[in-house]
Amino acid sequence: MQKDIAPVASILEWTEFIAAHPDITALDAFIIDVNGNALGKRVQVEDAMGVFADGVQFSACALIADSRGLGHNVQGMGASDGDPDGVAMPIQGTLCMAPWTKSPVAQVMCHMRDVRLRRPFWFDPRVILDDVVRRCRGAAIHPVIACELEFYLIDPRRLPDGGITLAASSNSGPPRRAANLSMDAVESNAAFLDKINAAAEAQGVPVCGAVAEYGIGQFEVNLRHVSEPVQAADHAVLLRRIVQGVARSMGMQATFMAKPFAHQPGSGLHVHMSLVDESGSNRFGGEGGDELLQQAIAGMQAFMYDSIGLYAPNLNSHRRYLGQFVPTTRDWGYDNRSVAFRVPASGPGARRVEHRVAGADASPHLVLAALLASVLHGITHHLKATEPVEGRVKNGRGAEFPSGLLAALDRTEKSGVLAQYLPERYLKLYSELKQKEYAALMVEVFPVEYDFYL
Repeated sequence: MQKDIAPVASILEWTEFIAAHPDITALDAFIIDVNGNALGKRVQVEDAMGVFADGVQFSACALIADSRGLGHNVQGMGASDGDPDGVAMPIQGTLCMAPWTKSPVAQVMCHMRDVRLRRPFWFDPRVILDDVVRRCRGAAIHPVIACELEFYLIDPRRLPDGGITLAASSNSGPPRRAANLSMDAVESNAAFLDKINAAAEAQGVPVCGAVAEYGIGQFEVNLRHVSEPVQAADHAVLLRRIVQGVARSMGMQATFMAKPFAHQPGSGLHVHMSLVDESGSNRFGGEGGDELLQQAIAGMQAFMYDSIGLYAPNLNSHRRYLGQFVPTTRDWGYDNRSVAFRVPASGPGARRVEHRVAGADASPHLVLAALLASVLHGITHHLKATEPVEGRVKNGRGAEFPSGLLAALDRTEKSGVLAQYLPERYLKLYSELKQKEYAALMVEVFPVEYDFYL
């Protein structure tokens, strides 16, 4: 039987919340799908009590929708079985306001259960991650995680050819080229960033900083380290929702596409990970810590190419690997941003590794599941890392790096090492979904094809 991964919110939690926020008009109840998107229902406030009493029903296949929210009858689930409902149960402690909405709206994160048996679904990304975390803890491996997300601010109006253009800065007109880490760029978008901070505080999402990235109109928002990996992934999803909601409320759009502009840097999901002992002390910074750190990195190296299907889940994701400072080899190094696995300069208490492989469009839950599986494997098998790289990596793409999306999905699906930690049937389900999504995309003719083939 699949174990529960989160306590259910009580009716009392809702009644106390609505008493403190009597102006609420509706409740957004959502689950997190395979793409890291929030899918669910908006329930009018007079019906919201029922969400906390019995949950809210909608298609269980929402968990395995494509990037557009459409189903593909993956593994016979959807059209073949009549597309049955699941019941989304609110998670304790996730009820909060959505400060960017036009009228006062609350939101609550849910996890999907079987309507009849009331058990979580095995293909829920939160369940997949939680299972890996349980195995880590069974091996006395206690990860501490922080995510960093990059994104672009764009104009919500599409160009005549369907393309996109950058949004005007929130208070100073059209964006312009600025130096990486530009404080002017941050100040030009201060109103936007301030609203992100306020929304994050209201929702308990531990935002700790924002920087202007190298791309024009590109930013990165950082999250604090937490000792619950599932919560860290939840925070990343909630942050994406906050950024997109705040941008929309200000007449802009935020995109977490891995490569929205051909000649601008891509956007990544960087994960900082350390291990602690039962007292909370950083094991990487203590006695034997360097050996432990290198075993963890060796596991990341061993799993990297097999996991690209999860780290880069669609056609656009693979365009990011054509850019600078985006790793395509298994190299690691100290304070070196050109490698896949970077050990930042720090004191012993903050000793960690930064995993730089995944795109901002990947599912945070699946990224962390693959990453922690690799760490567990590396440590329990006492793997040995390669020598650290000094200076910029210049040896091009690794010989085994997947040549594109379909090759990456095929490798992920057939990975023997991943299947030791993530269910083999889930790897098959995921690969089938993403291949069908790719096939739906390829039905259309891309405008650039006329330039090549007309």
